[in-house]
Amino acid sequence: MRFDIITIFPDIFDSYFNESIIKRARVKKLIDIRVHNLRKFSRDKHKKVDDKPYGGGPGMVLKIEPIVMALGSISRNKKQETRNKTLVVLFSAAGKQFSQKMARDFSKKYEKIVMICGHYEGVDERVKKVIHDLGFMLQEVSIGPYVLTGGELPAMVMVDAVSRQIPGVLGKSESLEEKRYGVGVPVYTRPEVVVYKGKKYHTPEILICGDHKKIEKWRTNNLR
Repeated sequence: MRFDIITIFPDIFDSYFNESIIKRARVKKLIDIRVHNLRKFSRDKHKKVDDKPYGGGPGMVLKIEPIVMALGSISRNKKQETRNKTLVVLFSAAGKQFSQKMARDFSKKYEKIVMICGHYEGVDERVKKVIHDLGFMLQEVSIGPYVLTGGELPAMVMVDAVSRQIPGVLGKSESLEEKRYGVGVPVYTRPEVVVYKGKKYHTPEILICGDHKKIEKWRTNNLR
């Protein structure tokens, strides 16, 4: 799976994508993450990528030309069958809310996901028409019922959530509970009893009883 991220803040991604599970997946070449600096595609001598909206109003809007140039660079000389395996995601507070099902579906249906990280008051609406004319699938996505200052955090969330669905990214021990029981199983580890400020905090006895059938039933009944 390849992820292409178009952003005006490329350095934001360095620390997260170069640590832990995501880093190991990149080293194993299970995922390929490419971050594209939108300012490099600006024809303005000051590398400006935003402007005031027509009709007035506060804030600035990301211009169409740099985004189109970036998309063209990413998709250059690609066959139609490859484009059918490419999804372009535009992060927007008005988009469809991202879910575990979407992450799973994206990992199975697409070979490449291109993410456009909006900023300010959004992205020139004509970008959507260009994406359609290029022959790509477009999905506007929000990661929650709130507004963020930009699309960089949503991009990191999506890369993480989709990557988890790719075989080999997670080890067996890391993915077992999620696949068997779903999300939200209470978990405990050693020591069995913790004493803090004079109060004892116990691990449920059933988890240390050794009866795996009872443990599985308990976990199933205690999903959050």
